Amino acid sequence: MTGTNSFSVSGYGPERAGWTRIFARDSLTRRLDWPMLLAATALSLMGSLLVYSATRNRTELNQGDPYFFLVRHLMNLGIGIALMIGTVWLGHRALRNAVPILYGVSVMLALVVLTPLGATINGQRNWLVIGGFSLQPAEFLKVTIILGMAMLLAARVDAGDKPYPDHRTVFQALCLAAVPILILLLMPDLGSVLAMVAIILGVLLASGASNRWIFGLLTAGVIGCIAIWQLHILDEYQINRFAAFANPDLDPAGVGYNTNQARIAIGSGGLTGAGLFHGSQTTGQFVPEQQTDFVFTVAGEELGFLGAGLIIFLLGVVLWRACRIARDSTELYGTTVAAGIVAWFAFQSFENIGMTLGIMPVTGLPLPFVSYGGSSMFAVWVAVGLLQSIKVQRPMSA
Repeated sequence: MTGTNSFSVSGYGPERAGWTRIFARDSLTRRLDWPMLLAATALSLMGSLLVYSATRNRTELNQGDPYFFLVRHLMNLGIGIALMIGTVWLGHRALRNAVPILYGVSVMLALVVLTPLGATINGQRNWLVIGGFSLQPAEFLKVTIILGMAMLLAARVDAGDKPYPDHRTVFQALCLAAVPILILLLMPDLGSVLAMVAIILGVLLASGASNRWIFGLLTAGVIGCIAIWQLHILDEYQINRFAAFANPDLDPAGVGYNTNQARIAIGSGGLTGAGLFHGSQTTGQFVPEQQTDFVFTVAGEELGFLGAGLIIFLLGVVLWRACRIARDSTELYGTTVAAGIVAWFAFQSFENIGMTLGIMPVTGLPLPFVSYGGSSMFAVWVAVGLLQSIKVQRPMSA
């Protein structure tokens, strides 16, 4: 009928029409990767319970308020989700143009850590403390390295000039990544350096760069590790951590204490655990840094094999969905960004869980989405925003 509102003819009022648009097939809501979002949110909420269990009785840390860390963890989660929404709204393609600014700011913040403004927390001088707010620039360097390398490697490929990055482009991308890595070595922050090496390899593999670069980097990495050890670049506490990893029985009351207590906590959980807030190792405060580096031990002790397995499963869902986004991206830039995030999350999850089980050395890397820490929470949710942007901005199939 001429002049009649189509929604009225179909039996839809204005409010119903609005909801129909929101959930239409081509709407932003439908195009988001909900399995990833739900898995990441579940991990963060589980982390809040584990952080609360680990800190509620630690009066020397929580300033007498058992909810001190819980409230801040949830606040960090809220800010992280807001950053994710902002990243999706801006889009990974728009952020591509801002890479030089983001890279410059993150590198400058990392350099400031080396000045008297930097702070040492838990033996690592990789923090900025401004007022009551602490910031770890290394977490944001991971994001900017991914964006920067992807921008360089994909520029001529996405423009149609070349089928894959040439040697000159790969060299430029590696130089871009080398600057923050050198800064982190000066701190020294070996854990973040290892995470960035994993990111670089993931980005290069996804970009189609020559395998000679991959083998060359692996060889250079081995030589670099030997040189770092011989030149005594590492601090004594870092050397002790590797010594304790190589020999778990070495100084069990000293350098081996953390890993020994972590294994005891996880082993005592059994299949179903002692129950949330009822772990003897956690309640007795035997495991140091249990809200950050060793948060997985709380899950192992109090939620048991099933609860700890659920965390690994949810991390696997995030990685699976990210791999699909990388595979389905129609541009090399999106593929390499997603691949870099996959390498980052996969390595950091394996390293964190592995060090609590004694199969990896202690490096101080947080468990993504779960460990307490604002900088880490913000960075991983920005990464989720990038993944979501890559998915929603790719052309819809017919």
